[in-house]
Amino acid sequence: MLIRLSIFLKKLKNTDMKFKGLGVAVITPFTKSLDVDIVAFENIIHQLISNGADYLVLLGTTAETPTLSPAEKRQMLSSAIKINAGKKPVVAGIGGNNTLKIIEEIKSFDFTGIDGILSVVPYYNKPNQKGIYNHFKTIAEACPVPIILYNIPGRTGVNMTAETTLKLANDFKNIQGVKEASGNLDQIMEIIKNKPENFAVISGDDNLTLPLIALGADGVISVIGNAFPDKLSKMISIFPSHPDKAALIHYELMDFIKYLFVEGNPAGIKGLMSLMGYCEKTVRPPLYELSDDVIHKFLELLQS
Repeated sequence: MLIRLSIFLKKLKNTDMKFKGLGVAVITPFTKSLDVDIVAFENIIHQLISNGADYLVLLGTTAETPTLSPAEKRQMLSSAIKINAGKKPVVAGIGGNNTLKIIEEIKSFDFTGIDGILSVVPYYNKPNQKGIYNHFKTIAEACPVPIILYNIPGRTGVNMTAETTLKLANDFKNIQGVKEASGNLDQIMEIIKNKPENFAVISGDDNLTLPLIALGADGVISVIGNAFPDKLSKMISIFPSHPDKAALIHYELMDFIKYLFVEGNPAGIKGLMSLMGYCEKTVRPPLYELSDDVIHKFLELLQS
């Protein structure tokens, strides 16, 4: 039993993973006239690189990607890659509910400066587990860079089970992680317990980051990290040696996270970052900007 435990702990401590620690799901700042604010975006990229982000995740949910034009997506990727200059791994969101269309996108995509993709479980169609497996199998066979699976049943309407995740992780070497936002601790623990050595289990929920790291997860792809990359990075890095101090940071951030999603993502994080001087609180329709009530809550927290 002790030998098995030792092997398990050694597997959890693997440091060769590319997608480990703090990944930030980067927002897309807009001007009040709903144009992409590229100056604000570039400033955000600079501060994330300088303040503890381990990798950048672009064109995900938090980026309001469905509202972006192809030209806007290219502009943001190009700007981020240029500023990053190879300092941190860069992940691009490439996913959807039309498998063949995703393959076409992958074949025409310029992967220069891109270290991986984040690909969501197909939404709306509600495929069964065989359909989910074959969807990601097809992507894995076509994709030239590592893949992070993204399980978020609250948005997609279907859950990718631990069994499906583990089968994909074992069958395809370029499937190198999962962003788990199911909120199902039993499911996530099963993945952590039985995953291959170099497969990253990544929290997709800011409020569960520290609990999941304590259980053996490899980090987070974070929303709150846009505003507080330094705090979140410190929390993750000091946990092994100072779990009590990490817990203090966790509870400090929880005060913000409490209000971050009450009116939807990324309205919450944009409202918070507008108070911090990073961008406007503008979101594109059909989303709606954060209310004054929640803005006031954030302002009180920032001033406390």
